[in-house]
Amino acid sequence: MFEKLHQRRARIARLHRQRGASLLEAIAYLGVAAVVVLAAVSLLQNAFGSARSNQTTEELTGLRTTVRKMYTGQSYNDTAMLANMITAKAIPGTLSIAADGSTINNTWGGTVNIASSNAATFTITYTRMPADVCMTVVSGATGWTRIADGSNANPITTFPAPAAQAAALCGADANTVAFTAN
Repeated sequence: MFEKLHQRRARIARLHRQRGASLLEAIAYLGVAAVVVLAAVSLLQNAFGSARSNQTTEELTGLRTTVRKMYTGQSYNDTAMLANMITAKAIPGTLSIAADGSTINNTWGGTVNIASSNAATFTITYTRMPADVCMTVVSGATGWTRIADGSNANPITTFPAPAAQAAALCGADANTVAFTAN
């Protein structure tokens, strides 16, 4: 009888010890979970940055192609170039047109302008472009005659642009970048 009581107490003691995780196990679990969450967030940020760069490149290419088609055999020197693009509904769906129909806005709350000051070239200007997107778009750009920042200092005229030049042009958190084509 004494032996049965001892066995029963031993079994109850084993059950008590096996009941749930220790504090160290819980801390280890939370640490592993935090590492997994941080890795997932990092991967998502990279994916979103890449998607924004691709979207911007597609917008620029679409706008450039449409301007060239619209002005085939004509002078680009048209003060109503942006208005004509809006009227023709030739603005990519990823860009928004202001309610008054006078401006185009990009994903970052900046503007997109299309203009020309001479008969041979036109310029598409993006404002408030983030540095990471700017760097990717500028360093991979082709088909442009010139890319410059808002001050037009040190324009890029060799394509694809060397990474050092792209980094110098895209140094701000929110950049103004002017893409010129003929």
